Amino acid sequence: MNDSPQDSMLSDAPSPEKQRRTYSIGELARLFEVTPRTIRFYEQEGLLEPERRGQTRIYHEKDRVRLKLTLRGKRLGFSLAEIREVIELYDAMPDGNARQLQRLLEILAEKRADMERQLEDIRLMQRELDDVEARCQEVLDNLQHQGSAK
Repeated sequence: MNDSPQDSMLSDAPSPEKQRRTYSIGELARLFEVTPRTIRFYEQEGLLEPERRGQTRIYHEKDRVRLKLTLRGKRLGFSLAEIREVIELYDAMPDGNARQLQRLLEILAEKRADMERQLEDIRLMQRELDDVEARCQEVLDNLQHQGSAK
């Protein structure tokens, strides 16, 4: 999976020849190492909008980029609602990039703050585990010492 500038939220739309490229659900699934079911789920959630020809789904470059952004957003801990919001901002207006990027920065700041809280919670739990472990070890040592004194 190559990251090209055209897949970034910082870039302009793909070139006209690349926009004409189409994909089957199987091709996208192999390209991104996900199941067709995952792709259908993202379609159901409104993140992908393939063309329909009977029962066949035809995915365009826009869908490929949206899937890539969706998977990247999930790896970063974004909710589907947050991913949808960022994608819709980008699609909504010609100057969507600035609004999209501002919102993306807000979401990233929220994620970072959440992670800091989680890290502090983990550190606190580690200290509590260390304390319980030390007390258990002390009680066990006392029991063993009392047993050997008899």
